[in-house]
Amino acid sequence: MSVSQTVAAPVDATASAAENTLLKPRFYRTDYAAMDRLDVRPLRREWQQLLDEFRADGNRNHFERDQEFIDFLISSVTAEFSGCFLYAEIKRNVGNPELKELMGFMARDESRHAGFINKSLKDYGLGVDLGALTRRKKATYFSPKAIYYATYLSEKIGYARYISIYRQLQRHPEKRFHPIFRWFERWCNDEFRHGEAFALIMRLNPHLLRGGNRLWIRFFLLAVFATMYVRDHMRPELHQAFGFDPTDYDMQVLHITSEITKQVFPFTLDLEHPKFRAGLDRLARLAAAADVASRRGGVVGRVKCAALWAVVGAQFLRMYLLPTVPNTPPQDVRLAPAW
Repeated sequence: MSVSQTVAAPVDATASAAENTLLKPRFYRTDYAAMDRLDVRPLRREWQQLLDEFRADGNRNHFERDQEFIDFLISSVTAEFSGCFLYAEIKRNVGNPELKELMGFMARDESRHAGFINKSLKDYGLGVDLGALTRRKKATYFSPKAIYYATYLSEKIGYARYISIYRQLQRHPEKRFHPIFRWFERWCNDEFRHGEAFALIMRLNPHLLRGGNRLWIRFFLLAVFATMYVRDHMRPELHQAFGFDPTDYDMQVLHITSEITKQVFPFTLDLEHPKFRAGLDRLARLAAAADVASRRGGVVGRVKCAALWAVVGAQFLRMYLLPTVPNTPPQDVRLAPAW
């Protein structure tokens, strides 16, 4: 097999690895009897020190990240597999050939993403059993309308998150602490394309973008944006490892996502409104306090947690009522991932 040939299957990979050429790694044999006569006594002390270093395995943490990175991987594999599950279920249960084909492609992509992330988790002995996840994780019912809004935003904000990380690591390759980040550009372009599918679906159902449905659009925009902001501020160490200030990173992601949604939504949230940014910060503080109360447990902990989440709900409502920025979507709904 020449170096220009494509490795497209396991048999190709094996054939390539088995070649013996000047530039290929080789397997070796030797005189084991001669090696067996090695006498370490003249350097016993140094030999023992070396073995002690091997036993201590001082580099074992060099190839791991802290719990923040593990949480990120687990969250990501769950999110990707969630998309795979949804799209596969839609494909299985619809008869429309166009929609069936589309969902098949997107299920394929999400399955590929989930498997790729899971391989990284398996490097740490923490691979997620995706089959068991399908059986054990309860599915939440959403109407098709809610699926369109929520999944469109999920795919587009996923693109904005991944491309922001990818661009940051292009500028600062010393921050790329795991090889998985090299693939974020291709990965996020799949996310972008999936969002495009839902933009088209919504354009094909224009009633979803006017009238009372505008209230649902506002709800899902705020819910998706606020959820990301709160989650990221509850695990800031990961984004700090990338060289980001978590708040700056999140606002960058929200601005990219908001700009993208102009392709289909009749308005955007006013990200520059002073009460919007202050509201996000307050939501993050309240959610962190609720998490502490929940971990405390007991009657006091449960009561305090419930009270805090009630305040979260009130804060969300105040933000929901903030003015929005009108938008006239372009005639051509399609966008290219140009960020």
